[in-house]
Amino acid sequence: MFVLSLLVLASPLVVPHSSAQTAGAGTVALPTGSEPLSVAYDSGRGEVFVTDFGANTVSVISDGSNAVVATVAVGHYPDRIAYDSGKGEVFVTNVGDNTVSVISDASNAVVATVTVGSYPYGIAYDSGKGEVFVANYDSNTTSVISDTNNRVVADIPSGSAPHGVAYDSGKGEVFVTNYDSDTVKSISDSSNAVVATVTVGNEPNRIAYDSGKGEVFVTNQANNSVYVISDATNTVVSTVTVGSSPIGIAYDSARGEVLAVSDGSNSVSVISDSNNLVVGNVTVGSAPYDAAYDSAKGEVFVANYDSSTVSVISDGALSTTTLASSTTASSTAPSFMQTVTAIESGGQQVQLGISTNNPTVNITNAEIAPGTSTVSGTTESTYKVSFSIDGKNGSSAATTVTVPKSAVPSGLAPAVYVDGTFASGQSYTQDSTNYYVTFEVAHFSPHTVTMEFVPPSSSASGGVPEFPVQFGFTLLATVAIVMSYLFARRVIIPRV
Repeated sequence: MFVLSLLVLASPLVVPHSSAQTAGAGTVALPTGSEPLSVAYDSGRGEVFVTDFGANTVSVISDGSNAVVATVAVGHYPDRIAYDSGKGEVFVTNVGDNTVSVISDASNAVVATVTVGSYPYGIAYDSGKGEVFVANYDSNTTSVISDTNNRVVADIPSGSAPHGVAYDSGKGEVFVTNYDSDTVKSISDSSNAVVATVTVGNEPNRIAYDSGKGEVFVTNQANNSVYVISDATNTVVSTVTVGSSPIGIAYDSARGEVLAVSDGSNSVSVISDSNNLVVGNVTVGSAPYDAAYDSAKGEVFVANYDSSTVSVISDGALSTTTLASSTTASSTAPSFMQTVTAIESGGQQVQLGISTNNPTVNITNAEIAPGTSTVSGTTESTYKVSFSIDGKNGSSAATTVTVPKSAVPSGLAPAVYVDGTFASGQSYTQDSTNYYVTFEVAHFSPHTVTMEFVPPSSSASGGVPEFPVQFGFTLLATVAIVMSYLFARRVIIPRV
């Protein structure tokens, strides 16, 4: 757990964030040096509450003027925030002192402080029970606070490193992400017991409930994706590729869209919940962490940590304003999605997910079959995924193919060839369900792509990027030295 905290801490310190212009209805400037981390919309007051991680305050923004109308002092390192519509109160997790501050929205003053578990991160209001659920990252528990007396009434074992929380009003369940174990726990609010565990992507962070579809959307920070869980079956029904390092997520009930906030690409990906496709990308401020939907104004508020701002976006422009349309290979995440049917040697059909940054990409003649490979210099058994790919003549693309492990066994690694030549820009990630294989095509004309899945030691000789063990130890040692220096200056708390 301590090593994880070091790595989380190091990330914002050593990874630069490029400057970006805010797209949409406007920008709310917070005081210089502010560190806005999370946002919540108060429907009773028409206000938006924003945690300031470094200043130990919460800023209150009027959605009528988009101006800060109050600043409330809370606990140490306020992180997440949730609005309690039943009481007209706002609950704030303070990771620095393991408490939750309760703010009255009538007076903008703290009316209670509740002690919870270690490193409280995610928080959500359960309107059916009048309770607030708090994910305690280091305690591996979820605390349940009664909003009647602001006391903890239960502590629920919730898996490894519980992180994000969302309330499902249709099922009377609370969903909690487990950052360390790549799972989501479903908790019944009637029994305060875990009733299901769902495997998702790498480092699931925050989570949102879509009441229109009865689905739960989860950001997976490490593999740039959003997983969609059906609350009827507690199974993953879709995977959506979004921007780099997605953290925050919010549901727009008026448009049936889900907004994934990506810290690494300074953007918000707009997902249609009717087909689980990305329909737009909006550039916001630097290091955006969270979003909240204002149903009265039809606007989305995004907290930009490094910019000390809050972006305000009209949701009418979300799927039309800045839809990515680049036809050149890019380091940004692919934005155009399609599904291709591949035929196995026995005639069975397998669905391959395709995501690309070039809208003209067309994939046909997809096949999956066992075969042989000579990547390692000797002939050995392999699985091959092959297809034809084309696009606008002369354009380029970065493309990611999702290959289910039901068709290609686990424990293998892909090497990608375009017209028999080792493809540029190739890499892959995997989870328990799929391989995610990325490659680039520099200049389009019709090409043939072959992915050979072989034992990792064989694919490494073919040039597939891997993470050297020596480099890993060097990185950890360097992080340890840097963090020792930082801790000598002051105590730093993870802010994701």
